Amino acid sequence: MDTIASLFSFITWPVSWVIVQFHRVYGAIFGPDTGWAWGLSIVSLVIVIRICLIPLFVKQIKATRAMQTLQPEMKKIQERYKNDRQRQSEEMMKLYKETGTNPLSSCLPILLQSPFFFALYHVLNGIAKGDTIGYINQAQLESAKHAHIFGAPLAAKFTDGASTIEALGATLTDVRVVTAIMIVLMSASQFFTQRQLMTKNVDTTVKTPFMQQQKMLMYIFPVMFAVFGINFPVGVLVYWLTTNVWTMGQQMYVIHNNPTPGSKAQAAYLERLQKRVTEHGKIRRRSEKVIVKAIVAKGRDRNEHERKFINGLNKAGLAAQADGTVVKGETQSAQIEDGGTTTTTTATARRQQPKRQSKAQRQTGGPKAAGETTSLSKGDEPQDAKPADAAKKAPSKPGSGGRSKAQSGQRKGGPQRPKSPSKK
Repeated sequence: MDTIASLFSFITWPVSWVIVQFHRVYGAIFGPDTGWAWGLSIVSLVIVIRICLIPLFVKQIKATRAMQTLQPEMKKIQERYKNDRQRQSEEMMKLYKETGTNPLSSCLPILLQSPFFFALYHVLNGIAKGDTIGYINQAQLESAKHAHIFGAPLAAKFTDGASTIEALGATLTDVRVVTAIMIVLMSASQFFTQRQLMTKNVDTTVKTPFMQQQKMLMYIFPVMFAVFGINFPVGVLVYWLTTNVWTMGQQMYVIHNNPTPGSKAQAAYLERLQKRVTEHGKIRRRSEKVIVKAIVAKGRDRNEHERKFINGLNKAGLAAQADGTVVKGETQSAQIEDGGTTTTTTATARRQQPKRQSKAQRQTGGPKAAGETTSLSKGDEPQDAKPADAAKKAPSKPGSGGRSKAQSGQRKGGPQRPKSPSKK
């Protein structure tokens, strides 16, 4: 570990300078030689580093979601070129290039944190050995060397012997109890962070090998922290525990406000959003508009939670727009006159269905308009119309039975009398 820490000695000066500046502030409050002053200085160092890494954290989230989306395509490539590793790698790189995805983007925050971690380890290890490193002078070295956190010196380790710990002004029991508790908390926070990612913020509609890898890491990482934690000084344990708690809180915020599509977290988020939009009749936050805009743009590709959200808005008389806003449903105005007074009512526009016609209306050619008479007057009688008696006396020709039945008002589609066979 000392060899690795020495490789990052170039960042030892900035890390030690930040710690000293925070120590001056907290030392004026709690006392320069107290563990609170030095411990809070390390915590503040973590906060500064994590704030600087927020843009990379956002890229990590986007890269992780992009990798989850590409898992089905990656699986197809692996099955298609399972006997040709070189072609498989080429197709994978081509897929990454076309989609603009970089697998290493999800590891950037951890990789960029490692120099600060090893630099802090180098500083605290120098304090334990009595060596001035970076910006820390001899007076600050003596102050940090005897600063205790809950009875354990900052430079003490779980594996240190009794003589080494006594030289730092502490007891073996106090150091091992404090370090053991901190290692357990560090491992538990790592496990909970990974677990909430797997149970709440993963698309459950797609089963990929990536999910199995994440489940394995959920159990491997806490064990690794427990194994390596016994060789970390108390100050480094404070650093790592603080960064784990920060990661857990940061991830909870992201899951709550910007969940992965298709996950359980998205279902809960859209349910809350639908309740707020229905209550206020509009979308207030810009981030909510971005999410609604993305849902509208998907069209038929929406998942179950997104379709339920759109249908819930429609039932409430609201419609999501392409720009991420919501508007009320279309209305129509109707004027009702009653006794000389006119009132205007607003109702939701509905499609008017045509009324079903009766049998008599279908036979006579449609419904009669209001005031229309069913009989014709003498003046309106057609000139070429023949008396009814003439029609009765007119002899019927053979084969004209169907026509006479149609004129008498019977249905044309009724059974016809069979024709008599012709005589030769």
